[in-house]
Formats: sequence, C-alpha cells, structure tokens
Amino acid sequence: MKKKVLSVVLSLAMTATLFGCGNSSTNTSTKGPGAAGTTEMEVEGEDVTTLNVWTFIELHQKFYTDMAEKWNEEHPDQKVKLVLSNMAYDDMHNKLSLALESGEGAPDIVDIELGKFPSFLQGDIGLRDLTDVMAPYKDKVVQARLDIYSKDGKYYGLPTHVGATVAFYNTELLEAAGINYEEIKTWDDFKNAGVKYFEATGKYFATIETTAQWMINLMLAQKGGGYLDASGNLDINNDKMVEVLTYIKGMQDTGAFSVVPGGQPDNEEAYPSYNTGEYAVQIMPFWQTSRFLNYMTDLSGKVAIAPTPVWNTSDNEFKSIGGGGTGTAIIASGENADLAAQVMAYIKLSAEANEEVWNVLGFDPVNTEVWANTQLTQNPENQFVKYFKNYPFDSLNAIKDNIGTIGDMSNEKWPSINNEFCTVTLNNIFENGMDVKEALDESQATLENEFQ
Repeated sequence: MKKKVLSVVLSLAMTATLFGCGNSSTNTSTKGPGAAGTTEMEVEGEDVTTLNVWTFIELHQKFYTDMAEKWNEEHPDQKVKLVLSNMAYDDMHNKLSLALESGEGAPDIVDIELGKFPSFLQGDIGLRDLTDVMAPYKDKVVQARLDIYSKDGKYYGLPTHVGATVAFYNTELLEAAGINYEEIKTWDDFKNAGVKYFEATGKYFATIETTAQWMINLMLAQKGGGYLDASGNLDINNDKMVEVLTYIKGMQDTGAFSVVPGGQPDNEEAYPSYNTGEYAVQIMPFWQTSRFLNYMTDLSGKVAIAPTPVWNTSDNEFKSIGGGGTGTAIIASGENADLAAQVMAYIKLSAEANEEVWNVLGFDPVNTEVWANTQLTQNPENQFVKYFKNYPFDSLNAIKDNIGTIGDMSNEKWPSINNEFCTVTLNNIFENGMDVKEALDESQATLENEFQ
C-alpha cells in the first residue's frame, strides 16, 4: 500500500510542483473514495469574499491558505475566504474544460499544469489576463517563467517556481575518481569527465532520458532550437534536434551514460540508483532538491549544485532553462475575478510567499529578490543548506540573468509532442537503437497525421 501511495504522489510531482505549508486554522474534509478533499478557511468578520479554488495537488491547499491569512492581515478591508478543492489530475483538468465550455460550474481560481496550459489558451480564452496584477512584481520575477503561461503578449498564469535546470554532482564519488566538478564547463567536458569516471569506477556517470526531456530541452535551447518552427508548425526532425540527440547518443555509446531505471532521475525507481552511488550526476530542475532530501538521504553533505554545462563558453547561449511548473489562473467570468487575481498574485509572486517556497520546499522562487537575501539563502539552520555541500543559491545567482525557455510553450501542439517523445521517440533512439534521424522522421509523420 505504501508503495502505491508513493507512486501516485511521485507521478503528480513529475507533472507539477508541490507546495506544503501547515495551517492550524483550516477544516479539511474528504468525501468518500476518490472524491475531492476540501479545505475551507475560517475567517472572522462580515465583509469577507469567498473564493473557490481548484487544485490537483493537496499540499497547495495548505500553502494557499497560509498565505491567504497573511493577505487578510495586510488587507483587512479585502479579506478573503478560500474554499479549496483537491481533485485527481485528469479529473480536475477535464472538469475545468467542461466548465469553461458550458459557462457553468467553474471555480474562481485554478491550478493548471504546464503541459495542460496550452489547451486553455486556444479560441475564446476563458482565463483572466493577469498582466495588471503582475506589474508590481514583474521586474523581480524571472521573465521566462511568466512567458510560459502567456499568449499574444498577455499573461494568464502565475508561476509556481523557476525550476532552473542545474547540475547535481556527487562530489564524494567524483573526487574518488579524480574529477573536479568545478572544471566541467562545456558538454565536451561533461562527456569526457563521464568517460574518465566510468574507466576509473566501472559505474555510470549520468543518465540518458527516455521518459522526460530535462537535459535534452536544455541542450536544445542552448543551441537556439526547439520543436516548432518560427510559424508554430511542427518541426521535431530539424537539424538542431538531430545534432543534440546524436550527441547524447554518442555519450551513451561511451558506456559512461545509460538510461536510469524509470527513464529519468525524478521517479521512485531512479532514486535508489543515485542513493547507492550507481550514478554520480543529475541534470535536473532546481526543484529536485526536495527529492534529494526526501528520497536520497544517504547523500546528505555529498552533493554540490552547479551551473550546467554549455556548448561553447564564449557563445551567448542560455545557461539554463526552467523545467516543469504549475500556473495558477483566474476564471475571467468570475464575479470576483479582479480580487482573486490580486490575492493570487500576492500568494504566488510576493517576497513573503517566495521566502516560504525556499524555506519549506527548497524550490527556487520566481521572485529573485529572495535570491539576494543571504540571511535566508545561507541560513545554517535551513534543511536544504544543511543537506547540500555548497550554497544552492550560489549557482542560481550565477545564472540568474540567463535563464530561458524552450520555444512557444503556449502552442496547443506541446502536449502531443511531449507524449510522443516520452513514449516513442526517445525509447526508439536510446533503448531500441534506431537511427536518430529515422526516429525523428517517424515521429514527425505520426504527429503530422494527428494534427491534420
């Protein structure tokens, strides 16, 4: 039973970001198997606005309620009472689609996972433009994380974290093999270090992905590539994609890189492989910090966080991109849409909220004002500062001004592209040995047929 529950939690974690913050002043009730868990705030006073919130991550309820209480303290004339419903991932997104199509039954506020967001930005968009409420925070927030929930210059989602892609190095293993992770600057350095490590230890250096695209997307974005052309047309078999996947195939062919159990570092099959030292390196979004603390406890004090390699140190390329995410949206037709937008912008973008994102979860806050607060980020009592060998925010501040994204994330083709890559394309290349161009051409044809 425990394994089954863990599997469910982890599957959600791979598609979204988990927030958690305790709150003693909420009443929580779950109505029957599979029903939505409901959290309702207790708010004193007569002039209180009730806002209904849907989410697919139970821990969001506690975080939102805690921050809403702080909002009420600071805005006594605009108090809100959040009534939050937690639902299964697919159930919530499907229910939201039906509610927007019918014009009935939608909440005031809803969490929408990054992979699902594009489908809600098509046609007559039912989400409120949040450009105005973002304005007080915009110059402090990583722009790339706003862009992934935008369309035609308007912003429809409030980001949860940056998810900056970084490198996690097991320094104990690398030092024993004579490798200094600080000397790894380029992908060639990374590949060569992997070969040296494999020859010295007989163990794998890093992973090849088949069920996710964390490293692939980073390497592709650094080359200025993507999955769509400039007009938004499907273009997954382009030259830059071929070049990136061929390079990774060459890494695999050295014997130093292999497909980790589960196909990527963030799953319950992969964690033990890292915890026992079968792999030495992960290229992952920064939110992987929480996985280390929860599932790779034997590595405490051994793992250093560093900027990822680049193709050429002299080139003006992205040093990182954001990975994963959940955007909080406001239903445009809601009676209290304007107030809901103001409240959630505070909860998602303010410095107060973002401090809790780091303190509690170890995620990289979207409000980079927090990044400069060394009393917070280097607090010796912080659980994440204690776990990692170096200060995690040192790497974030080194790449702060050069974090990008991988193409137009609002395009409705994204969910299908992601599904094809993570179930067919990458398996064909890295598990079945298919030629890279042949595998990409085959998937291009499959997706073109789907989009007709």
